[in-house]
Amino acid sequence: MVNSAVKPSGLKNETRRDVMFVLVSVLLTALFFIFPTGFEGASQSADSLRARGKVIEVNNERLLSIGPVKQGEQQLEVEIRSGPFKGEVFSGSNNLMGKIELDKIFAPGDSVLVVLSISDEGGIRHAQVYDHYRTGKTVFLCVLFFAFIILIMGWMGVKIVISFVFTAAALIRILFPAMLRGWDPIFAAVLITALLTAVIIFLVGGLTRRGLTAFAGSMGGVLLTSALAFFFTYWFKIHGAVRPFSESLLYSGYTHLNLVHLFISGIFLASSGAMMDLSMDIASAMDEIKKQYPAISRVNLIKSGVSVSRHVAGTMSTTLLLAYSAEYTAMIMTFIAQGIPMENVINMVWVSSEVVHTLVGCFGLVLVAPLTVFAGGIILGDPHKHQESRS
Repeated sequence: MVNSAVKPSGLKNETRRDVMFVLVSVLLTALFFIFPTGFEGASQSADSLRARGKVIEVNNERLLSIGPVKQGEQQLEVEIRSGPFKGEVFSGSNNLMGKIELDKIFAPGDSVLVVLSISDEGGIRHAQVYDHYRTGKTVFLCVLFFAFIILIMGWMGVKIVISFVFTAAALIRILFPAMLRGWDPIFAAVLITALLTAVIIFLVGGLTRRGLTAFAGSMGGVLLTSALAFFFTYWFKIHGAVRPFSESLLYSGYTHLNLVHLFISGIFLASSGAMMDLSMDIASAMDEIKKQYPAISRVNLIKSGVSVSRHVAGTMSTTLLLAYSAEYTAMIMTFIAQGIPMENVINMVWVSSEVVHTLVGCFGLVLVAPLTVFAGGIILGDPHKHQESRS
């Protein structure tokens, strides 16, 4: 039993470590955003400017509707609402190619993103309506989401928000630019996944043996999943260009990119979040059992962990399947509507790639369970180590 005089001291030390780790995570996140990626302004010339605009008038006389598809040209009158040219009105056009996924339809009152080409005299040479303006809505949704988490979860919500922003910063500012610079996608993704796993798990679980158990189990699952993804991707002969815009990267001058490795890295990167969730659930359950029954043997602790992991892993695998299914719902519906035989469907590279992506990810989840239980038996089940205070 933990001495009552020691318990407050243990809680105080754990809180201090918790706060310090939060501060370090915030500092790292800030550094990610401060340091340049080297790709800033790669598509923007020195004489161009972005501004927010509002559509005042629309002329659809040159627009042709063919069923659900529209082709032709919209004539637009747009007022600039931000920047040095605020208040000016210009005429522009919106060309529709007949592809719903790429075309934009504007109506009077729409807020739009405008790209202005500036002349040598400082005036507007040309203006193009790029897309609907969604920056303000995106910021609002993020703030609402963060506020909701903090309101419901309190201090834990603050740590969740930090881990959320840290993950986005690490992917956008570190991982993706590194792969564009020539880093092998698998190697780069493993490194970033290890960093994300450490930060997220220790933020949520604290710098404790519980957190160490979850980290060990999760990283073991990531490494094994990456090996499985490598094997099955090559065995299924998936070329890697099945992901949207993958081929466009090659045509943009990044011919050094290995699209197969990019596909493989996406498999274990996408499933790593579920692995963290599963490993933390198992580690927390084993840690709580050890606190309630300090005299429990390592063997019995492992048995309890196995019992917990079987229930959690069963639902989590189905959760991952449902999460991935949204990516290829329309594709499967198209094949069904066309009456294509199932054997033909299964052998299509698009379908095979999703099968590998989904099943290998589920493989990883199933593997995380015993790995976390084994790690928990070693880390949490040592009777000679002082029991951690209840968090």
